[in-house]
Amino acid sequence: MKKIQFTETVLRDGQQSLIATRMPTSDMLPILKTMDQAGYHALEMWGGATFDACLRFLNEDPWERLRAIRKEVKKTKLQMLLRGQNLLGYKNYADDVVADFVTKSVENGIDILRLFDALNDVRNLETAIRATKAAGGHCQTAISYTTSQIHTVDYFVDLAHKMANLGADSICIKDMAGVLTPQTGYELVSRIKDAVDLPLEVHTHATSGIAEMTYLKVAEAGADIIDTAISSFAGGTSQPATESVAIALEDCGFATGLDLQKVAEIAEHFNPVRDRFREEGLLNPKVKDIEPKTLIYQVPGGMLSNLLSQLTEQGLQDKYEEVLAEVPKVRADLGYPPLVTPLSQMVGTQALMNVISGERYKLVPSEIKDYVKGLYGQSPAPITDEIKETIIGDAEVITVRPADLLAPQLPVFREEIAEYAKSEEDVLMYALFPQQAQDFLGRREDPFYDVPVQTVSVRIAVD
Repeated sequence: MKKIQFTETVLRDGQQSLIATRMPTSDMLPILKTMDQAGYHALEMWGGATFDACLRFLNEDPWERLRAIRKEVKKTKLQMLLRGQNLLGYKNYADDVVADFVTKSVENGIDILRLFDALNDVRNLETAIRATKAAGGHCQTAISYTTSQIHTVDYFVDLAHKMANLGADSICIKDMAGVLTPQTGYELVSRIKDAVDLPLEVHTHATSGIAEMTYLKVAEAGADIIDTAISSFAGGTSQPATESVAIALEDCGFATGLDLQKVAEIAEHFNPVRDRFREEGLLNPKVKDIEPKTLIYQVPGGMLSNLLSQLTEQGLQDKYEEVLAEVPKVRADLGYPPLVTPLSQMVGTQALMNVISGERYKLVPSEIKDYVKGLYGQSPAPITDEIKETIIGDAEVITVRPADLLAPQLPVFREEIAEYAKSEEDVLMYALFPQQAQDFLGRREDPFYDVPVQTVSVRIAVD
């Protein structure tokens, strides 16, 4: 019988895609033992935006979340998403920070690190790959899937070869926008499986309405693992529903290894959690919608909603279609970067500025300038000299690995947060999110840390 395994995303990407990663650890703990018995290949439960959200919105220690989940999950692998040299932030970190963070992630309970680079520049994965393997973790490198005149099946097969040569233990096709069509998915999986002798996982989003068809075709092509979310947090900008996909694939002759009774219990737990977030207004019904424009504009669903929100705040919602049409033009100008964090935010912001200012590249964010200078890595396609001159003038463009320009950073971070840090994990928390981490650690160590200073004026009477 054909086999296919499932990675459950509700603890990370499922809730990140639908409720902006606002689920506290307390909603997860009661159901973890059942999840551990359900037959999943892995639980994706850390990385991505979870680290930031724990500090910024939930007043939680993200390291403690990892340890608490590891304590309950004994059999199933725990998986995280890591942005290569960006770690969980939005810029490159020095190699010492990357290696230390990866090591501590494995030590605290992570089994599988899914490593990706927004530009598919494998140089930005090298340090994280070495550190993962040195720490004894499973290194899964992820292809950031996108479409353009250069992003062909041949391009991605070659990329899979490069990742295998760097030491990947498995490969993931990461379709963050939900634009991998069924037939292309079949061809891509078939070609990679023929070319590279490694397990292959496929990750997509339900945004465009074709994800279930794509999963059927990639399963037929020989994919080993697919990513789904329990029905409570599935659909729309999240992944397809675990139960539905499992039942469909089993009917097609696949063995999933899932205990569907346990899976049903997991849904019963998360249904009221979802309902609570809906009542609190954190689950916007629009994120559950099907958005075919994703296939037209090649824009992730979360990026669509962010653009609309930004325009609405400025009273410019009537410019939505114009900005959407500008996004692929900016992307082409910039060498067709995949629209994944942080490039999705950067391209979207530039498209917005082009439309609002009425002149293309009249206003250019510093991040876009750094990108054109090569400080994020090599663009997939060359950027024309005309665009370079428009954006950065005659500034130098680097060709080395961006992190080669960064001196070791950990000694400085350790010194800066020494007053509040009690562990290396605390230092790394500060390294990634300095202000949020300092406030969190400050409140933990000093009950009066953020109590406003009261100015008392004293009037002295002189008789």
